[in-house]
Amino acid sequence: MSTRPFWLAGTAATGDTEITVVNPYTGEDAGAVAVPTVEQIEQAVAAAHAVAAEAAALPAHVRATALDHVSRRIGERAEEIARTITAESGKPLKWARAEAGRAVSVFRWAAEEARRDRGELQRLDTDPGGTGRMALVRRVPKGPVLGISPFNFPLNLVAHKVAPAIAVGAPVILKPAPATPMTALILGEILAETDLPGGMVSVLPMPNERAAPLITDERLPVISFTGGPFGWKLPELAPRKHVTLELGGNAAAVVLADADLDWAAERIALFGNNQAGQVCIGVQRVIVEDSVYDEFTARLVERVEALGVGDPADPATDVGPLVDEAAAERVSAWIEEALTDGAKLLTGGTREGVTVAPTVLAEVPADARVVREEVFGPVLVLQRVADTDAAFAAVNDSDFGLQAGVFTRDLPTAFRAHRELEVGGVVIGDVPTFRADQVPYGGVKGSGVGKEGVRAAMTDLTYERVMVLTGIDL
Repeated sequence: MSTRPFWLAGTAATGDTEITVVNPYTGEDAGAVAVPTVEQIEQAVAAAHAVAAEAAALPAHVRATALDHVSRRIGERAEEIARTITAESGKPLKWARAEAGRAVSVFRWAAEEARRDRGELQRLDTDPGGTGRMALVRRVPKGPVLGISPFNFPLNLVAHKVAPAIAVGAPVILKPAPATPMTALILGEILAETDLPGGMVSVLPMPNERAAPLITDERLPVISFTGGPFGWKLPELAPRKHVTLELGGNAAAVVLADADLDWAAERIALFGNNQAGQVCIGVQRVIVEDSVYDEFTARLVERVEALGVGDPADPATDVGPLVDEAAAERVSAWIEEALTDGAKLLTGGTREGVTVAPTVLAEVPADARVVREEVFGPVLVLQRVADTDAAFAAVNDSDFGLQAGVFTRDLPTAFRAHRELEVGGVVIGDVPTFRADQVPYGGVKGSGVGKEGVRAAMTDLTYERVMVLTGIDL
C-alpha cells in the first residue's frame, strides 16, 4: 500500500510518519497518508505568509480560472473521489457521489463570485462637506486562513474552506480530519495543477495535537473551523484572530396538521439516518402536532424500517456505519439511557459493530441526552405538541440553533417560523438537512458563529477598505 503525499505550498511532500486510514465498515486499511514534520508545517505557514500580498493582488481572472479548473477536474474524477469518500468515512456511495457533485458546484460558484466581486462606488456629495468627493469600497483579505475540517464531509466541507479563500485571494492551510484525509489530498493534487502561486494552498494531514501551534500562530489571522465543542476554545486560545465556527446542532423538524404526511415521513426517515445521522443538520428532534401525531408516527416508522442498511459500497445502501466503533458505542449508550429513563422504542435500537440500526424513540424525557445534545447518529426523537405555539417553543428549547424544518402549507405560518425560530436557517416544506451551498449557512447559540456559503464566506474572510477620491466634478 503506497503512502499518499501531502501538499506543502503546492508541492507533493512526505514526512517522517504516516496516518493509516481505516475503512469503518470493513475494518481494513483504506490507505496511508504522509504526515508533515514540525519543520514542514513551519515551511507551509511561512510560505502562506510570504505569498499573502501576491495572492491578494491576483487578478480576478486568475483566481476564477483556477477555481473553474478545480470544479471541472472534480467532475472528471467524481467517481474516484466518491469511492475514496466511502472507503475512508463509511458514507454510503450514493451520498458520496452527491457530495462530489456538490463540490463541483461550490468551486464553480466561487469562480463566478470572484469575477463579480467588483466593489462599490459611493458619491459623497450628499452633504456639503463631501462635495467633489467619491468613495470606492473594496473588500480585501484579512490574511492567510487556517481551515480545519471534520470527517463527515471529507470533500464538501473542505471545499467550503478552500474555495472562498482562493476566490478572495487568501492563502489557505487546510488541516483535514485525521480519520478522512485522503479526499482532501486528491483536492490538493487538483489544486497543484493550477497556476496559483505555490504558497497559496497547503493540505496537511496530521493528528489533532500537532495542529496546536497553527491555532496560535499570528501569521494565520483567520481560522475557519467545522467540528464539535472544541471549537469554542479557539477564541480563547487565539483571542486576536477572526474565528468562524460551525459546531453542529440537534436539528428539529416540525410536522403541523396541514402537512403532507407522506412527504414529511419519507424525508424525515431518510434525512435523519442517511449518513448514519452524522450530519450537523440531520433531523434529530421530530415535533409533531397532536392531531396528526399517531397517523404520522405510523408512516414514519414504516419508512425508517424500509431504509437500506449495510455495506456503504453498495449503491442501494441508505444507511452505513458510524465513523468508528467508539462513536457507535456512544450512540447506543445514549439510546439505552433514554430507554432506562422511560422512553419508548418504536423501531431500531440495536448495534452490530460500527452500525447502529435506524432508531425511533417516543415519550423521551425532556432532559435526555438524545434530546438535549447532538446525537450524531441514526436516532429520531418524537415529541407530541398541542399546536403551532408549542411546536415553535419546542424548537427553541435547545442550546443549539443551526437549522430547522417546518412541514406546513400555510404561508403565514411559514413567515412566522422564519420570524420566531432561533436558528440560522428555516426550511419550509422539507427537512432542516437541506442546504444550498451558495446561501449563507451557520447557526446561533451553541451552533457557532459566522457564516459559510461561498459569498457569505468571502465576506467573512475579508474586510472593507475605503478609498476617498477628492476633487471630482460629479
